[in-house]
Amino acid sequence: MVHALALGAIQGVAELLPISSSGHLTLIPALLGWPYAQLDPGLRKAFEVGLHAGSALGLVGTLREDLSELASEFDARHAAGVVLGLAPPTVAGLLLERLFDERLNRPRNVAGAQVVAGLAMALTDRRPATRSYGAARTGDHLVLGLAQAAALVPGVSRNGSTLTGARLRRFSRPASARLSRKAALPVVAAAAVLKGARLAQGGLPRQLRWPFAAGMAAATCATLASRRLLDRMEEASSYAPLGAYRMALGATALAGLPKRETPAESASMAR
Repeated sequence: MVHALALGAIQGVAELLPISSSGHLTLIPALLGWPYAQLDPGLRKAFEVGLHAGSALGLVGTLREDLSELASEFDARHAAGVVLGLAPPTVAGLLLERLFDERLNRPRNVAGAQVVAGLAMALTDRRPATRSYGAARTGDHLVLGLAQAAALVPGVSRNGSTLTGARLRRFSRPASARLSRKAALPVVAAAAVLKGARLAQGGLPRQLRWPFAAGMAAATCATLASRRLLDRMEEASSYAPLGAYRMALGATALAGLPKRETPAESASMAR
């Protein structure tokens, strides 16, 4: 129960930052030596689905102003932007989700993704900021969609990849933060529905229902309580500290985690 609450709180806060919430759910237990990695992979996946569903519920309340704004300004051009932002991650998820989950969702792979994604964020943040939010065009929405597809790789971060993509396109940091949130809304909503349906279909062992419920509730509450982080992202003068944190976390994990899987981890992945 303590681990479930802690992971739920981590998920809720990390969901609002470009640091990969799923990456933290993999690396933090591994670095702290929690027996989380020894759980049946199906149960672990179901728990993480529950945490993401909980944080998605919190995002509905946290981003209600963005939802209202998106609805009020919606027209043919914005509809095209939504499609371009949603299509790449949808196609990639349908075709490659199993590959990502089974091959890349291991602690050392996630740690490496954190290092690469953190470096990319820090480097693209040095680009000139010459464009505002209203200057977004078709090509920009496609770049954000491709960035969200890349974020299916565990440890990359949907928020981080879209911020990186927006800065690569020379958008200012406030504009990048707004574009990242707007691009994420349809993806988060679709993922929440899909993951919620999978969770309901799969069912849970009776003895794990309370820890699952506690983790989901913690994720929802932490997301709602961290609303100020969204404002801080728009006010940020640099994303380099976040990139440096991600590189440091990934490097620490690479140095501290075993280079080879333990027999238990290998058996878990085989199942």
